[in-house]
Amino acid sequence: MAEYTDPHGDGAADEMPELSDEEDNEEDEEQWQWMEEDSQPVTCLFCDRSLSSVAATLQHCTAEHQVNLVDVIRKHSLDDYGYIKMINFIRSTKCDASCLTGLPDAPLPWESEDFLRPVLQDDPLLQTDPEELCSSEGSCPSSGPNPHDALLQRAQAAEERARRSEEALARAMDDLHKLKLLAQGLVLNAETSKSGNLGAVAELREDEDEAYFSSYGHYGIHEEMLKDKVRTESYRDFMYRNPEVFREKVVLDVGCGTGILSMFAARAGAKKVIAVDQSEIIYQAMDIVRSNQLEDKITLIKGRIEDIKLPVEKVDIIISEWMGYFLLFESMLDSVLYARDLYLADGGSGRSHNLCPDLCNISLAAVGDTQKHQERIAFWDDVYGFNMGCMKKAVVPEAVVEVVKAETLISEPTVIQTFDCNSVCLSELEFASDFCLKITNTTECTAIVGYFDIFFDKGCSNKVMFSTGPQVTKTHWKQTVFLLEKPVSVQAGEELKGKITVRKNKKDPRSLLVTFDVQDRKQTYSLQ
Repeated sequence: MAEYTDPHGDGAADEMPELSDEEDNEEDEEQWQWMEEDSQPVTCLFCDRSLSSVAATLQHCTAEHQVNLVDVIRKHSLDDYGYIKMINFIRSTKCDASCLTGLPDAPLPWESEDFLRPVLQDDPLLQTDPEELCSSEGSCPSSGPNPHDALLQRAQAAEERARRSEEALARAMDDLHKLKLLAQGLVLNAETSKSGNLGAVAELREDEDEAYFSSYGHYGIHEEMLKDKVRTESYRDFMYRNPEVFREKVVLDVGCGTGILSMFAARAGAKKVIAVDQSEIIYQAMDIVRSNQLEDKITLIKGRIEDIKLPVEKVDIIISEWMGYFLLFESMLDSVLYARDLYLADGGSGRSHNLCPDLCNISLAAVGDTQKHQERIAFWDDVYGFNMGCMKKAVVPEAVVEVVKAETLISEPTVIQTFDCNSVCLSELEFASDFCLKITNTTECTAIVGYFDIFFDKGCSNKVMFSTGPQVTKTHWKQTVFLLEKPVSVQAGEELKGKITVRKNKKDPRSLLVTFDVQDRKQTYSLQ
């Protein structure tokens, strides 16, 4: 294999990934050899002559060496194990044929388990059923405590061959995936100076990511998103009110779903729109685009943005509705940033309004809702007269996605993180931030709520934004609630200080782990 030389001299081309070693490959080849031919030449047990088949070998032994192996099998009631041991005993000791004719009934010289180990690799005699050898002259008795042992051994041998073949295939698939990632890394390094770690989401194999995309193959979720007027009309208003941004531009829609954003872009004046989605909904999107006579402007491609190649080298604008619960759940922004770094003209951050929306932030507020806390947490203290308090340890760490009543807010909101989508890098999507909530009511704080705001801002003559907070019209994102195991007493005018840490779950990079450290209490929540 030719060695890759890094043209930048900065180590952009990483080491060749570790693949299955040569010994593994040789072993894998051995696993397939048994399938290649139905008949193989057979070496005689007592001389060096090679015969064309097992039957010919048995006839040769009878005629030339005066030993009938079928008679030996019958005389000693050899089952599959005994037959295999006998063949390996003869080959390993190179005994004379005459020694088989005068053997006592027991013990036999091949009783040792060592003779189960083949002397010849892929010995056709070992692949022959002794019962089949005896069948032409009557059935061969089977010794041993269980009459099904012989059949079981043959089934187990076949199962073992299948297992090893599957392992060989899995290793080959894993090698292919590693090479694919290497190739993607080389392309990124050659195309943009912003490339670096592909990220955990980009490194997921398609089969590992199947559940995520399958969830978007159901129509209900798309109906819910389309009926979310705050969401959908904000995208529409941004594009329709700022046609100069889209006029004669090439637009990429990452995660297009039903194609609604692509059609907005086409109607806003885009020259060409490329819509990408891995889920099955893209087939309906194709019909929708044709039904609206937009097939000359919109090209739809099925696949993950990390796996496909676009029909153009660069695009002028990327649009995407990538936001998940608490903004970052599902990690779709990772894929959008991948597309930005690889396909967006001028490196993706040289101009305004390249990636839309361009700004977003995450906010927190304190919640005082004793009724909800009673229903979710205190409930376990007395369940039909039984103490199930131990359940709190399992219930509390699960973040809850629901609509929070504005009247239960007991603090002013505070922004804990802001992202500029045109410049943010993957590593910044995991962060820690101190926060300070100014309390407005004297009560008990039972939870902290999180939500996000979205801005179509830079370079727009008509700016558009929307919020998913509890103070405004609800969206399908609702809010994310982090319930406290024990409420915290707070006074109006004081500040509730803490620290929040947001990171991906290493076991599932599309889910989030959110840790709060408030008043010497530390709790990690999962959002999955």
